[in-house]
Amino acid sequence: MSDIIQLEKLAKLIRYWSLLMSTEAKSGHPTSSLSATDLMTVLFFGNYLRFDTEDIQNPNNDRIIFSKGHASPLFYALWTVAGEIPQADLSQYRTFGSSLEGHPMPTFRMTEVAAGSLGQGLSVGVGMALSAKYLDKTEARIYVLLGDSEMAEGSVWEAMNSATYYGLDNLVGIVDINRLGQRGETMFGHDIDEYEKRAVAFGWQTIVIDGHSLEEIVKAYETATKSIGKPVMILAKTIKGKGVSFLEDKEGWHGKALSKEEFEQAKRELGEVDLSLRGRFASPGILSVPNNVISAGEGNVHIDSSYRKGELVATRQAYGTSLATLGASVPEIVALDAEVSNSTFSDIFKKRYPDRFFEMFIAEQNMVGVAIGLARRGKIPFVSTFATFFSRAFDQIRMAQYSEANVKFVGSHAGVSIGQDGASQMGLEDIALFRSVLNSVVLYPADAVATERLVEIATKHKGLVYIRTTRAATPVLYDSTEQFPIGGSKTLRSSNSDVLTLVSAGITLFEALQAADGFIQKGIGIRVIDLYSIKPLDREALLLAAKETQAIITIEDHYPAGGIGEAVSAELSRVQTPVHNLSVMRTPHSGSPEGLLQYENISRMAIQEKIQSLL
Repeated sequence: MSDIIQLEKLAKLIRYWSLLMSTEAKSGHPTSSLSATDLMTVLFFGNYLRFDTEDIQNPNNDRIIFSKGHASPLFYALWTVAGEIPQADLSQYRTFGSSLEGHPMPTFRMTEVAAGSLGQGLSVGVGMALSAKYLDKTEARIYVLLGDSEMAEGSVWEAMNSATYYGLDNLVGIVDINRLGQRGETMFGHDIDEYEKRAVAFGWQTIVIDGHSLEEIVKAYETATKSIGKPVMILAKTIKGKGVSFLEDKEGWHGKALSKEEFEQAKRELGEVDLSLRGRFASPGILSVPNNVISAGEGNVHIDSSYRKGELVATRQAYGTSLATLGASVPEIVALDAEVSNSTFSDIFKKRYPDRFFEMFIAEQNMVGVAIGLARRGKIPFVSTFATFFSRAFDQIRMAQYSEANVKFVGSHAGVSIGQDGASQMGLEDIALFRSVLNSVVLYPADAVATERLVEIATKHKGLVYIRTTRAATPVLYDSTEQFPIGGSKTLRSSNSDVLTLVSAGITLFEALQAADGFIQKGIGIRVIDLYSIKPLDREALLLAAKETQAIITIEDHYPAGGIGEAVSAELSRVQTPVHNLSVMRTPHSGSPEGLLQYENISRMAIQEKIQSLL
């Protein structure tokens, strides 16, 4: 049983440090930290969080995710009590160069995932719980601290649906229901019954408590750790600013630090604080089964291609086949899909490795969040759906970079070339979306061989990778021995007398080749570059083309903003050679792929007309 008197002393110290660091920083969210202090003090130091600080990657460690990342003063105060942050370092909170950032980031080694964009932590928790329960098969439990304001986010309920579907009884959500958001009362205020009805409707076991009664909190965790078959949601009624009378349940204090005078008043109210107190975690124990997970790249990350030149194969199908093949030698590969696996062809992997495939249904925000959680637990998630639907999960994709998550995204059904399905299904912004993410890699294979090689290289590469695949079957262009390094390109047509260069990738590369061949047959040299690596670009090949030819024409089945044309133009901004862009400039409609390529002026005929106008 937990020592309540000791926990009371620790909670007082944690409140003191939360107030001190935010006051010294002159910014932060102390009141949001105070409301959750008792909940987290009991979890951390009441013998419930099992964690080995000497081996933080131990698969048997429990995990704690602060979805309400603005409560970072509480987060750092807890880890100070745990002995992981020197007390003197708290004065560096929110200063440049400090690992104690305004919202937790992996720069502080105890941070499981970057926090601060509300509504995402529970999805990450689902990913970690899936990893523990179904992949690593450990006893690790995942705890997620949520704020009541973020319970309005749809992604939270996507995650709740998913957790119930997979029976994640190793997942515990803790909702800090302190009634007040940034500008006033939250949607349901302190109406705990409303939260409970919704959580129960989503299939969760609920525990309603006074979030400041240490005895009730202890009982809640005792109950939560015994759940079988269901995730648990602890619904805690709390007071924002708890412990300081002039802050308690008062509006206008969100994200506001105390002045030095106000801090002194708060300190007097807290009473005597023992700065020497420290807490300990429960032991995670020894793994009951061997941990066979290998590090990325240790397996045989290579596919012996069997494709023949000229054979018609859709790159989306080549993706599914490649992933399934690599799955045999790289056991940390997992696949997630949004109920379109028979179109993205990730179902090939599913049939071969059903225990490493997770159906996320049509809930893309949750799917990306789950992938982040899996990646942070050492897996290599390949996340696939139609390219256009990644746009609704852009915030999760954006946060993945800050979590240093090793996630691979694969978008099929890109561009107007998908044909009759119409504009809502045509990924026309996806290249721009993924190019905008810092340090991301964006790849666009034209044929099956390139797809195989790029799936291989994406598996080896640590970081975010986006692979754009094509709906239609395209002829195999390359020999099976061809290599496709990140940042490379392939020059498919060239001569010493080239006058123009065509730069393309994917489906429009074949239009470019046909257009060029028509002129080459007439003795007019046209260079053609397959820019399969859109980010980073092959700068040397582009500079050489700019030097040796009179103009460059980029062709892409994508809107102009953020696409291949803009990427090439930016790379060649300091040279005199003009860059012309052919891209999707009109609102597309249903129609045949050929007709739509012509309508958007990115077909073979449109390219020929552009070449002729420049000649």
